[in-house]
Amino acid sequence: MSAPKKLYIKTYGCQMNVYDSERMAETLGGSGYVTTDSPDDADMILLNTCHIREKAAEKIYSELGRFKPLKAEKPDLKIGVAGCVAQAEGEEIMKRQPMVDLVVGPQSYHRLPAMEAKARAGEKALDTDFPEEDKFEHLKARPKAQRGPTAFLTVQEGCDKFCAFCVVPYTRGAEVSRPAERILAEARDLVERGVREITLLGQNVNAYHGVGEGGDWSLARLIWALNEIDGLARIRFTTSHPNDMSDELIAAHGECEKLMPYLHLPVQSGSDRILKAMNRKHTAQDYLRLIERIRAARPDILLSGDFIVGFPGETDEDFADTMALVEEVKYGQAFSFKYSTRPGTPAAEKPQIDDDVAAFRLQELQALIVRQQREVQESMVGRTVRVLFEKKGRLDGQMVGKSEYLHAVHVQAPEVARGEIRPVRITRSETNSLGGELLA
Repeated sequence: MSAPKKLYIKTYGCQMNVYDSERMAETLGGSGYVTTDSPDDADMILLNTCHIREKAAEKIYSELGRFKPLKAEKPDLKIGVAGCVAQAEGEEIMKRQPMVDLVVGPQSYHRLPAMEAKARAGEKALDTDFPEEDKFEHLKARPKAQRGPTAFLTVQEGCDKFCAFCVVPYTRGAEVSRPAERILAEARDLVERGVREITLLGQNVNAYHGVGEGGDWSLARLIWALNEIDGLARIRFTTSHPNDMSDELIAAHGECEKLMPYLHLPVQSGSDRILKAMNRKHTAQDYLRLIERIRAARPDILLSGDFIVGFPGETDEDFADTMALVEEVKYGQAFSFKYSTRPGTPAAEKPQIDDDVAAFRLQELQALIVRQQREVQESMVGRTVRVLFEKKGRLDGQMVGKSEYLHAVHVQAPEVARGEIRPVRITRSETNSLGGELLA
């Protein structure tokens, strides 16, 4: 029997790419590959790319350049580029880096085995189509190996919103939702292999409208069906759009036992003028009223958000509106970025604001977000939370897990096993985590 080939995957960007990387590894497992943590002993290197961050394509070309000596040393090594940069750049990747053997977009990775075989035969393999067939239907069943206590599960891909700054509609395509029964079957399979918490993924996850018994299902109906799976203890979802937070989804946050009290709900700006320029189709007041309704349903919910500063045309007054919105909402966590152009998006054609101005605003916003995050963490001290333990900590006898609110919590508890959910009294707040004591 020949030794298995080794696959090294480097994943960039969002949780959906983490999920995609898992499925690509499983797909190539059928072609004799096992994963490795080092590119040095790999027979194939696959970069699963993200196009959201600044200069994403250039960073991938730079990363590919670092593999040139390895390729020269191992001529049979195959190198592939997957994900959103692959979708956006396509054949240009092979032109700029001839050592690349295959390029596959995020909607076509179910075709990887055939592409790998083509590359092994000495041909270049390129597939950045948006195929009509459902890639999930063509993927092999997930192997039955034990899993860690948490898992991602993609339920929806693509976006129809066309925000002026975003490449997702061009790299992931239009909104597509997976059939409900296939999601439920995959969830049951994950639970059988040790998963206690599932995070439902989608570029616009709360726009989910998959076919199910009796017609199209909403995300709320899917969550209620997942709630019935024995052994599944926790449900989360990300990322949401404010315009798709339905009444039934808000109600689920207050009523569904397994849906955790954490919601990532990006707003991007607090200025109505900038929101209109971004094509967000909601106002700051719309968002604030929505937050009121969500907190009425689940008063203890921890809110997270995304913000872009320095969007074309943003004035000091617009930025002040963003700061005011953040002050009012009081986020437990938030992510903020300086605007950078994405070729092909409407905002890329607009006059850009001074980079130093944008950098200063970002610094101010991040200082406010950090302060709010610290205040929320400090408010947890003295409270009892339930922690899903995921792994050993850095110290002897230490275990680390997540609370209901997605806070990382570490505890001296050598007797606790991965996958256990135990009550913990929080005793201290640290930079990005909480410390606590295990309760009997």
